[in-house]
Amino acid sequence: MLEIAGVRLQYHDLMNNNQENNASGADILIIEDEDAIARLMGLHLRAAGYTTYRCADGDDALSCLRDGQWRLVVLDRMLPGTGGMQVLRWLKASEKRAHIPVLMVTALAMASERVQGLNDGADDYLPKPFEPDELVARARALLRRSRIVESGVAVEQGIQLDPDVPVVFEGNVRVDLRPMEYKLLQMLMKKPGKTRSRDYLLDHVWGNDVYVEPRTVDVTVKRLRKALKELGRKNCVETVRGMGYRFLPPSEKK
Repeated sequence: MLEIAGVRLQYHDLMNNNQENNASGADILIIEDEDAIARLMGLHLRAAGYTTYRCADGDDALSCLRDGQWRLVVLDRMLPGTGGMQVLRWLKASEKRAHIPVLMVTALAMASERVQGLNDGADDYLPKPFEPDELVARARALLRRSRIVESGVAVEQGIQLDPDVPVVFEGNVRVDLRPMEYKLLQMLMKKPGKTRSRDYLLDHVWGNDVYVEPRTVDVTVKRLRKALKELGRKNCVETVRGMGYRFLPPSEKK
């Protein structure tokens, strides 16, 4: 039996599930020098439906990053050869590869180390020991927020809502919303360009079983615009005089 991050696995389970794709066909590049941890990562990420490829040192990782098209990099901070921080800085300095999200994994628990990694371009941080479910959840969240399509080409998807928490984001910029702001924006974004009256929004956002002043819609829109201003998208929620409000994606703004 092997126990890593509180998970017990049979050795034969690790070995039988350690078949990785070749680099050209993988979604996620795992850069980890500890064999058992790398196998654990690959096992759970593949069980979640992703394909993986593993590099055991920083020099090999740089070669894989140059040659491959990756949707996500899971990067250990402490690596033989070229260190993890050097790999991170190289990746984020690359014009063609800087968009690839990086989940940094480290045994270093000091807040200053995590802050340094985030400041140098890591998109998220996962300390060791970790729960495999958390690894998968963080990887899935980064992939969902990524602007990468299957071909590996960066595209502009504009404003998006996190389906799990009241957050709006565009690229790597995230803004927290209040619950009603989130629900209001979600409703407007379902039909971009379609005007929704205050009464419609009151019924479908607040619900018709509670009494809310129509003015509440205007106040919530005002707060929502203030939040969207942090994305540089304040005017995406437009007032249609005498009718209500509508959402216009940035690409449709005049």
